[in-house]
Amino acid sequence: MRNFFVRLHHRTRWSWQGLVATYREEYSFRVWVWANLVSATLAFWLPIGSSARTLILVLGLMVLVSELFNTAIERAVDHTSTDHSKLAGQAKDAASAAVALTAVSAGIAWALAIIQLI
Repeated sequence: MRNFFVRLHHRTRWSWQGLVATYREEYSFRVWVWANLVSATLAFWLPIGSSARTLILVLGLMVLVSELFNTAIERAVDHTSTDHSKLAGQAKDAASAAVALTAVSAGIAWALAIIQLI
């Protein structure tokens, strides 16, 4: 059991290090963090239903998760080679598209929540 808690401690520390490093070094991640803070504040301030609020909050977190994956893929590709590669470009573009689609999903959730207010 002690081994479990030691490993949990290490994993938690490494995860935190990844979050902090990404926040410090990736402008787009910082923008999404602040957008999520504004979004969460509005989600709690506006009189929207709990289901819509939950969806907005979860999709906001998913945008951050997809941005973390995007950053990881970009770093891994850039570390592997600085040469231009069609496949590397496609991998980076696909990761970026994942962020965009997740953000669109969050935007749709917001649009539906606002429509219900009208």
